[in-house]
Amino acid sequence: MTSNSTAQKTADRLRDAGLHAPTGAVLSVRDLNVRFNTENGVVHAVRGIDFDLMSGRTLGIVGESGSGKSVTSLAIMGLLPPTADVSGSVRLNGKELLGLSDKAMCRHRGNDLAMVFQDPLSSLTPVYTVGAQIVEALSVHNPAMSKQAKEARAVELLGLVGIPSPKDRLKAFPHEFSGGMRQRVMIAIAIANNPRVLIADEPTTALDVTIQAQVLEVLHAAQEETGAAVVMITHDLGVVAGMADDIMVMYAGRPVETGSIDDIYYSPRMPYTMGLLGAVPRVDIAEKTSLVPIDGIPPNLIHPPTGCSFAPRCPLASEACLEGEPDLLAVAPGTGHSAACIKSEALADVGAHAIFAAPAVPVSGFDSLPRHERKTVLELRDVRKHFPLLKGALLKRRIGTVKAVDGVSFDIREGECFSIVGESGCGKTTTLLEIMEFHKDQDGEVVIGGLSNKQAADARTKAAMRKELQMVFQDPTGALDPRFTVYEVLAEPMENLGLPKPAIRKRIMELMELVGLQADHVNRFPNQFSGGQRQRIGIARALAVNPRLVVLDEPVSALDVSVQAGVINLLDKLRAELGLSYLMVAHDLSVVRHISNRVAVMYLGKIVEIGDVDAVFDNPRHPYTRALLSAIPVPDPELERTRERIILQGDLPSPLEAPAGCNFATRCPVFAALPPARQEKCLTLEPALEPVLGKAATDQQFACFYPDGELDADMVVVHDAH
Repeated sequence: MTSNSTAQKTADRLRDAGLHAPTGAVLSVRDLNVRFNTENGVVHAVRGIDFDLMSGRTLGIVGESGSGKSVTSLAIMGLLPPTADVSGSVRLNGKELLGLSDKAMCRHRGNDLAMVFQDPLSSLTPVYTVGAQIVEALSVHNPAMSKQAKEARAVELLGLVGIPSPKDRLKAFPHEFSGGMRQRVMIAIAIANNPRVLIADEPTTALDVTIQAQVLEVLHAAQEETGAAVVMITHDLGVVAGMADDIMVMYAGRPVETGSIDDIYYSPRMPYTMGLLGAVPRVDIAEKTSLVPIDGIPPNLIHPPTGCSFAPRCPLASEACLEGEPDLLAVAPGTGHSAACIKSEALADVGAHAIFAAPAVPVSGFDSLPRHERKTVLELRDVRKHFPLLKGALLKRRIGTVKAVDGVSFDIREGECFSIVGESGCGKTTTLLEIMEFHKDQDGEVVIGGLSNKQAADARTKAAMRKELQMVFQDPTGALDPRFTVYEVLAEPMENLGLPKPAIRKRIMELMELVGLQADHVNRFPNQFSGGQRQRIGIARALAVNPRLVVLDEPVSALDVSVQAGVINLLDKLRAELGLSYLMVAHDLSVVRHISNRVAVMYLGKIVEIGDVDAVFDNPRHPYTRALLSAIPVPDPELERTRERIILQGDLPSPLEAPAGCNFATRCPVFAALPPARQEKCLTLEPALEPVLGKAATDQQFACFYPDGELDADMVVVHDAH
């Protein structure tokens, strides 16, 4: 860390240069630089960050992984290791923070400055109760506060962030809370002492979309309660559109564009910003267009760029772009909109698709065929997976049943993508595992390529079924054997089928070209590739044996938005060219809308709505589907300001305590608004899937008695301003 004398010299230099904080700035950062010494050299992780944060306003910091977003926040909080070289100036209400000892910073952390981390499970101490951890945050900065006052404040904070029965939950441990509730506890701890600055580092990344909506609403309420200035660090441009007042786009450790929310979204002047916005699929748009891919990878910051850091990936790059790194200059005087691009003036009315080479929308040979005329690739008939819940050490007894999948039926035709969506714990992944099981004793029937699991008595039949069906996993790093080269990874499934070596080599070269990788990379190991390239290797492996159906388990959730766009475009292209069918599980409904033909919405092991993707998204009939769709952030600030969000109360009920009637009744906003006489039907009868009447062109079905019911006003939130 910098010494006090170094910090003072930096402050004096910035003052002499006229780079002082404007009046009213709660947090002022000037020329912030962070360097790390590594075995390979010095990494320049953050290079010259400047921004001012005003009370009650939100700054969104966006960019790809490795752009320096989180390192910037940790430098401000003084949480970087002692080996980090931090220089510049960070002033909180005029007081310089850089150079303070850890003991001196502790007086500010949790009091004036607070942080909400990405992973609440690792941020909370597992051996202390939630109440003890909130009380600890209060005790550190309020030694004179009585024990009763601390407990009362802890109860108040838990109630503020929406934890039910807050007084009773004080004695609960973190593992007894769901992911969304743990994140709410983290927010309660962060706002315990009414901080002036609240930093949220990817606070919703690991959460379901419905829980994300709840957490974002809690953050909004916390900001209103404390009047804090907020720094929102995220890669989700939809979240930023709904939360931020100003945005800083980071690339290669420095800001490349800054401005108001409207400036950045409606008039971007930096090709990188335009590429990020064009790479995001939209849940609110039915028209099919290819996403904008940003080819290449960010630069290695061991060697600071000598020209524009984005030039190697920018379609507009010229010789002039390599003559020194461009400064962040005002696009228009007095607007606060700045861009680090020498061609920013020429980009005033240019769209991302005009700059980046977005491929044409692929057309499959099956698109012209009506669905009922296509062959069935996969069919599920009343598939169930119930797990017995046992108790006892020596003599176990059954105390209940977990109905993970409870009577699921659907089919997938040639050339179509069928997606299953829903919250964690709804049964999506268990459904996939049942499809991959190929066991004759399964409860329900799975038919793949005309072969039923009831016929899978011998290894030959199972092998034939498995050849028709291959899988692409969520985490490409964990799915690929690190000891195998790419050649060995791709050859393994073909060797299992007994193919000769010349045919295997020829097929591997075809696969590398098919997924957009260089043929001479087959001798590399998976760890020598980027995340997007590893996922392409995973797709190539799935295609090695020419399957008819590819199962995609969250195929792009672990990827940056720019890399995600390239993988989605590739999946679209392969489906059209090879006539593939896809079965996809995803929680990102924007991706589902973009790539899918049909969709099923699951809740507690049952399908509650199913049909053509446009019909379901444009005319959702089940209250749960409506809540899911309303919770998806849209990268459009104007739309986000006026959208109605349906905030579901609580989390998924335990499968052991599933309601007797409609299993969604405990959280349903329509049910909550019904008179008691009509609620009785939902509590005693289970709704069956019924077709949407008057929609002859679709096969949409839903399971709800009151699809047109009014929503409970307490569960609908509209933000008419940031």
